[in-house]
Amino acid sequence: MTEIDIEKENKAIAQEYKELLRISYQTLSPADKKLIRKAFDVAVDAHKEQRRKSGEAYIFHPIAVAKIVASEIGLGATSIAAALLHDVVEDTPITVEDIERLFNPKVAQLVEGLTKISLVQKDLNASMQAENFRKMILTLNDDVRVILIKLADRLHNMQTMDSMAEYKQTKIASETLYIYAPLAHRLGLYNIKTKLEDLGLKYTEPAVYNDIVSKIRETKEEQDAYIKDISDVLKKSLDNEGIDYIIKGRPKSIYSIRRKMRAQNVSFDEVYDKFALRIVYKSDAHDEKFVAWKIYSIVTDHYRPSPSRLRDWISSPKSTGYEALHITVMGPKGRWVEVQVRSERMDEIAEKGYAAHYKYKNGATEESGLDVWLNLLREALENPETNAVDFVEDFKMNLYSKEIFIFTPKGEIKSLPKGATSLDFAFSIHSEIGIKTRGTRVNGRLVPLNYELKSGDQVEVITSPNQKPTVNWLEYVTTSRAKNKIKNVLNENTKKIAEEGKELLVRKLKHLKITFNEQVTNELVNFFKLKTSLDLFYRVGIGAIENQQLKDYAAQKSNSFINFFKNKIKRNKDTTAAEDIHKPVISSNYDMLVFGTEHDKLDYKLSQCCNPIPGDDVFGFVTINEGIKVHKKDCPNAIGMQSNYAYRIMSAKWIDSSQEEFKAIINITGMDVLGLTNQLTRVISNNMSVNIQSISLSTDAGIFHGQIAVIVKNNTILKKMINAIKKIDGVDKVTREYRT
Repeated sequence: MTEIDIEKENKAIAQEYKELLRISYQTLSPADKKLIRKAFDVAVDAHKEQRRKSGEAYIFHPIAVAKIVASEIGLGATSIAAALLHDVVEDTPITVEDIERLFNPKVAQLVEGLTKISLVQKDLNASMQAENFRKMILTLNDDVRVILIKLADRLHNMQTMDSMAEYKQTKIASETLYIYAPLAHRLGLYNIKTKLEDLGLKYTEPAVYNDIVSKIRETKEEQDAYIKDISDVLKKSLDNEGIDYIIKGRPKSIYSIRRKMRAQNVSFDEVYDKFALRIVYKSDAHDEKFVAWKIYSIVTDHYRPSPSRLRDWISSPKSTGYEALHITVMGPKGRWVEVQVRSERMDEIAEKGYAAHYKYKNGATEESGLDVWLNLLREALENPETNAVDFVEDFKMNLYSKEIFIFTPKGEIKSLPKGATSLDFAFSIHSEIGIKTRGTRVNGRLVPLNYELKSGDQVEVITSPNQKPTVNWLEYVTTSRAKNKIKNVLNENTKKIAEEGKELLVRKLKHLKITFNEQVTNELVNFFKLKTSLDLFYRVGIGAIENQQLKDYAAQKSNSFINFFKNKIKRNKDTTAAEDIHKPVISSNYDMLVFGTEHDKLDYKLSQCCNPIPGDDVFGFVTINEGIKVHKKDCPNAIGMQSNYAYRIMSAKWIDSSQEEFKAIINITGMDVLGLTNQLTRVISNNMSVNIQSISLSTDAGIFHGQIAVIVKNNTILKKMINAIKKIDGVDKVTREYRT
């Protein structure tokens, strides 16, 4: 670089630093500014030799992360300093001890937490990424701000991924959608969550992302005019009532439009609430609720509301701290529009989450009240010994679940995830109550333990001191807290029974003149086709393994020479049978798929969850027992696999689809028009490249439902057929089925 370029870059760095101080959400004292300046100087010096992949000076990254921490998350000087220093311990000779000496223990603790997240040893037997997430989540025990700074770091990395290799973009974007966006959501950072989701979609499904972006651009003028029409009508009434407010138009995020298109099997044009209005009003704390309902009254005077879509998070705030009224109304031209009503305080909490929450607590500082937030997220940390991927799955489920509000018999309100059962409620009160639950009453009526609760239910738990959880209970609960408690109790019982079973087995073997040792234990595990010695001892303990079966084992052991040949013959038969069951869906007569950059021709199977066919965008996933499985890139399980097991993903593409045939299942709904069935079969049979394998048609009160399994050569033929079916009079929707 020339001297002029370096001078220009230094000016840009200085400009970024001034901007950081200017946009800080917290009011910075002279001591705060001094701390941030010192952190900035140390970071600039530490990273002076480093450059990012894009070629720019590395220091721009920590400054950008600090800006997100300062303005979008709204944290104070300690966190801004830690954000500036978040990469120095990992990338430069500076140590955590140096940071503690130069700054203070709090900054050092945050930087150490951020460094811990990055330095993960690869475990070949588990998902490296899941271990990484687990480690990150466990840092919640130290300080929730570690996670908040990590989210800012991830957001900036997502914003600057263009110069990365495509496989890295997919991996990082999958991780982001899998865990970071749900974390932002759970911490009440809705702005950051939306940005992470949209960027995640940009790199996991670029074609879909670009298509939605272009369609939003095309309809922007029309949408702006539509929002203005509604705003103009509401403004008159709001002004007459003397309310101090602003109205903002808010288009739905690209990711949420995609999610609706997929969940409802509709096109972009059919997503009915693509935009929303937000009314943010000024009010003192005393009148806040009163003004919100006054605005609700004004909105519903002009536009008819959908009663089923009213969301009152002012009376019962979400556990993330989110408060608002959401009203879905029928606007002009018969379109649904969501109107969000929030006070300025509620709006700040929705945008900044944690930081704004404490700004409104009297005299609270950035450090105070951390325990409240930690308690919201601690459930998944209760059982850190579980498999890393299960741990992350459990944790993720608790992050994104919608909430329902349940009343205790005394009228107290409890928040639970949507889908929770009456047994989940028992465990949410106390694990001891959960374990002793004998039955539950909902709204005074006795219900099964797996009864799914609805908002507003009042639940009474009936306990018994003799009650113990059974294995079936794991099917009755959805929350990880309840699952972990049940598993712990079951494991304790299993171990106790297994210990008794082991003593019993030693006595029984002695009677058969067999000495109990490790080799005999392994032989018995194999003989009974079990997985572990614990399974063996447990089964003996509960009486599932009888004396006659042990005698059979003894007889086999004494005649091992003959048995060797028997087993060999049996094994050959078993292998043949197993091969028949697990035969690849494609016979390898034709080179249908190639893998990796070298276009290697490898054995593979097509996954049953998404049934890829030639022409679909696909990738290979290396399984532990079944070789390479091929999935569609938009398979419902793709994000989880690419996030947790990035090292097992292989690029794949079709190279020839002229000879093979593949099965696809098509679902059709419409109006029961006379002759629809005849037209349907005619359209399919007229297409010479398609064979109908099975067809199931039914009608119900004028609605037609059809499911057709067809055999096709590739995706192009299938799309052509689907388009032809869509044109049939009376057909409403045609979708391809994926099996989850």
